[in-house]
Amino acid sequence: MAASLGPAGVGGAGPSGFAFDSGLEIKTRSVEQTLLPLVSQITTLINHKDNTKKSDKTLQAIQRVGQAVNLAVGRFVKVGEAIANENWDLKEEINIACIEAKQAGETIAALTDISSLNHPESDGQITIFTDKTGVIKAARLLLSSVTKVLLLADRVVIKQIITSRNKVLATMERLEKVNSFQEFVQIFSQFGNEMVEFAHLTGDRQNDLKDEKKKAKMAAARAVLEKCTMMLLTASKTCLRHPNCESAHKNKEGVFDRMKVALDKVIEIVTDCKPSGETDISSVSIFTGIKEFKMNIEALRENLYFQSKENLSVTLEVILERTEDFTDSAYTSHEHRERILELSTQARLELQQLLSVWIQSQNNKTKSIAEELELTVLKISHSLNELKKELHRTATQLAADLLKSHADHVVLKALKLTGVEGNLEGLAEYACKLSEQKEQLVEVCRLLRHISGTEPLEITCVHAEETFQVTGQQIISAAETLTLHPSSKIAKENLDVFCEAWESQIGDMSTLLREINDVFEGRRGEKYGYLSLPKPMNNANPKSLKSDKPDSEEQAKIAKLGLKLGLLTSDANCEIKKWEDQENEIVRNGRNMSSMAYSLYLFTRGEGPLRTSQDLIHQLEVFAEEGLKLASSVQVFSKQLKDDDKLMLLLEINKLIPFCHQLQTVTKTPLQNQVFLKVDKCITKTRSVMAILVQLLSLCYKLLKKLQLENNRWVSVTNKDSVDGKT
Repeated sequence: MAASLGPAGVGGAGPSGFAFDSGLEIKTRSVEQTLLPLVSQITTLINHKDNTKKSDKTLQAIQRVGQAVNLAVGRFVKVGEAIANENWDLKEEINIACIEAKQAGETIAALTDISSLNHPESDGQITIFTDKTGVIKAARLLLSSVTKVLLLADRVVIKQIITSRNKVLATMERLEKVNSFQEFVQIFSQFGNEMVEFAHLTGDRQNDLKDEKKKAKMAAARAVLEKCTMMLLTASKTCLRHPNCESAHKNKEGVFDRMKVALDKVIEIVTDCKPSGETDISSVSIFTGIKEFKMNIEALRENLYFQSKENLSVTLEVILERTEDFTDSAYTSHEHRERILELSTQARLELQQLLSVWIQSQNNKTKSIAEELELTVLKISHSLNELKKELHRTATQLAADLLKSHADHVVLKALKLTGVEGNLEGLAEYACKLSEQKEQLVEVCRLLRHISGTEPLEITCVHAEETFQVTGQQIISAAETLTLHPSSKIAKENLDVFCEAWESQIGDMSTLLREINDVFEGRRGEKYGYLSLPKPMNNANPKSLKSDKPDSEEQAKIAKLGLKLGLLTSDANCEIKKWEDQENEIVRNGRNMSSMAYSLYLFTRGEGPLRTSQDLIHQLEVFAEEGLKLASSVQVFSKQLKDDDKLMLLLEINKLIPFCHQLQTVTKTPLQNQVFLKVDKCITKTRSVMAILVQLLSLCYKLLKKLQLENNRWVSVTNKDSVDGKT
């Protein structure tokens, strides 16, 4: 979904004006990155010794830096003025900051202009060598004014996001109240465009966030909006088709409510305003509590009066109380429960011993007491590490077993079957089973949150928990609607969409479990989850590159993914050959995408034009842009169609656009030492896009033929009427 503030934000999938704003963001950031290193160079030059011999090389370097700074400032000021002209409420503030920046740049250029320094008439000229203070002041003014412009530009971006959110909410209110199918199609088309714009803006913001916790929250909120957009379409259509069905209305209301909460969450993140009463997720994590507790007891080595013994006792008790989530769970095995209780008791005893030695060391500072304190600190740290291991084993084993048992989605298949059969008794039975599954998954997500190890993963666990909780209820209401109307195609389609969302979340949970294991085993750092290929390094340490080389299992997986991609390109080419007009815009976009996908397939075999992983990433960026162009071409074509046919196309477009944005995000986000995961994810996303492309090409071809047939009939009837009139 994301259109980053880098190249992915350009290319115009959004409304006019939006790409311009993103372009301003790109330029602002580019100039900022140019200015800061140059100012650093000026600082180095300012710090030179006065008695140092001024060689021609030094003088030329000084002059080049001054000129480069002034040019970069000039570009920066132009961008700032453009932002000011688009935002009248901030125009005066931005212009003042731009004037200050311009003055600072000109001052630096003047003070470093030493071309005539060796001439006799330049004896009275003020330069960097005679007025260091002037350069320092100019450099400080430059940094200050640039910072002001960037902060004001940030306010502009926040305002854009809020405005976009308000537009989406207003259109959602209209969608909630619509009673006509034709009116719904028109409003939903507008809603889709607004959601694309909102996705671009929030994707940019997500990529810019430095706080990993906020970034994870933004990703979770945007994931909800992405999935709910499709749910909103089918749930609303079901309500329009069956206006007196209570379960259909309940299903639709659930989607609208969740989207509104997600929209509010995005605004909370971008404005940094936390609602009153909201608790910090990290405060309920056992692993976070243990980490803080260990830091506190280890601090006693340096300062015996760091904190009170009461604080340590209370902190440990809070941690051990949270382990009751494991011991009280009906899904925890007897062996795990007993081991957790045993380790908890051991930790309490060792804390009492630590407190006793601590009090002695405060009164009697001998070497033997200090050694005993060190020993007790090590012992309780070891016990808590063992407790962490046991909690990790318990939660991950439960999660793995649960995912394995639900991999075939038997209950979902049964619900679909009972629905088309109109079997109310069967519905009640399998709805109960799905509720049990939901409770199991929610419980396991809570346990995984405790042992996730990083704040972003904790947030992902909370998101998974909420998704299972809400989607489970919505599947049941959708299944009830289908059971009451077993011949309804739209009710069946609606249930399919919600079941797909459930299956998708099961897949995401599997990835989450792998990430948690990697963090626990030290294979990943705090920034896990934002995948990108590492940048090339000239003098890389061979040991650091060892993990980037895929093993045989990874190579086999990539080859398998590539094979499926190759088959999809063949399917796409078959669909393209059916078209009589090979210059049709849809055909051209599809042909380009198919060609690029085939290059990716060859890459998985070590063949073709793509030689490096960077070649692959560049190809994927172009592929995603071509996908968005295809979506635009199909939207133009859809305007010629009747409402029912138009809606069918919108449904497919709304599948394609998010995948293209996801692909753009994956190619732009940073990752260290995990090339295989990046390639794996990219090819998987590409495969999904190609599957949608094949469906779109087939559907567009059928609808085009239908349109041509209807046009021919109309022409024939018109000609007949004309002949009859003459007769």
